[in-house]
Amino acid sequence: MKVGKQTMDTRAALLYAAICGQTYVQFENEHSMFLMPPGYELVEPIKASAYDGVESVFGFILESADGYVVAFRGTSTPVEWISNSIARQTSYRYIKNGGLVHQGFVDIYASARDQLIGALGRLPACKPVTVTGHSLGGALAVLAAPDIAVNTIHGPPQVYTYAAPRVGDPQFALRYNRLIPKSWRIYNEFDLVPYLPPHIYRSPRTDEIYYYLHVKKDYKLSFKAGSVSANHILRNYFLKLAELEPAFAEQLCAFPPGWCPTAG
Repeated sequence: MKVGKQTMDTRAALLYAAICGQTYVQFENEHSMFLMPPGYELVEPIKASAYDGVESVFGFILESADGYVVAFRGTSTPVEWISNSIARQTSYRYIKNGGLVHQGFVDIYASARDQLIGALGRLPACKPVTVTGHSLGGALAVLAAPDIAVNTIHGPPQVYTYAAPRVGDPQFALRYNRLIPKSWRIYNEFDLVPYLPPHIYRSPRTDEIYYYLHVKKDYKLSFKAGSVSANHILRNYFLKLAELEPAFAEQLCAFPPGWCPTAG
């Protein structure tokens, strides 16, 4: 599908969706073990904290011969749902004129930020960086990308998000869009999360009004999976993308067995 002058790389979207799936496996396993595609190695896990301040794994940094991948998971605990609900805005302070962003999302990002930027700073700037995430993880990816672009030696990363909510105001979206040349926001038109927070959000606590705008570039999927949660889960995003490249998806998922998010 062409959007403007760019065409999304569906195979890359499938690869990064599968990698995103392993961020959930990492979180759910007692020793944070997860599977990686052939040729990838773990650089460092990413740890962050939500509303209660308790630290947990939120993703990882991988390295291959072709580049680095920063991947964030989505919401997995009740406390993280509280962070999701804190939709008042605060300054995005990592770049100049960064606009305003979702308080709950950026608080989580801030708790991981020093570790993330430090880890990337120790990696040679000889390969491209990709930042990816599903749901809340997509929001964290959007918050990380301008920071990486401006405050590391790597320059602008490419970004692939899945089912990501809105993250910031029009000024943030403008700065993001100018800093990040290659960014794909993959969403299901029947998934509720990409429509949150609404464009105009009124804080129930203060009655203050905030404005939200998505970052570029949208890639629309269309599927109804039978429930609100089924329309949102990464598995169904992956399966829909796999319909576009079935042979590649089969090859991608062949090894290591079970690493793609295709199980029921």
